[in-house]
Amino acid sequence: MKKLIVIVALLAAGFVNAQAFNGKGDQKFQVGANFQDEATGLNLTYDYGLGENISVGLSSSYALGVDDVIADLTDFGDRFDLKARFNANLGNVINIDENFDVYPGLSLSLKNFGGHVGTRYFFSSGFGLYAEAAFPLAKYDDNVDLFYNQFTFNIGASFNL
Repeated sequence: MKKLIVIVALLAAGFVNAQAFNGKGDQKFQVGANFQDEATGLNLTYDYGLGENISVGLSSSYALGVDDVIADLTDFGDRFDLKARFNANLGNVINIDENFDVYPGLSLSLKNFGGHVGTRYFFSSGFGLYAEAAFPLAKYDDNVDLFYNQFTFNIGASFNL
């Protein structure tokens, strides 16, 4: 009986397709926490595969926990950011594990033009974890550094759609 259970478990694991990025038509949704100076918040990301290693998408963040010193100075527009993004999905290029993806990219947001570097690892065909660091390359307004015009870090759950 034990041998049968082990064989079934191995066969079931072999049929699970948990690739981190499948290429054209692949869709990912990510939800996580956003960390930066003076605030923490929520981050939502959607990516759509255009080719074997290329994806585009949208990312949105909202700063929820703002330090008391600047809380009175901020409104919705200061706390919210929306980005159009372009990724180079390199998981199959570096070939560490088919469930692992590394994706550097560029983004154009309401606050700046920036870059990001992220990783995601899928534990099953539908669920994984991600971590992403974002940084500005060019700011629209040099006098505004409250939110998103600085280094930010996101971590959370990733889902295949």
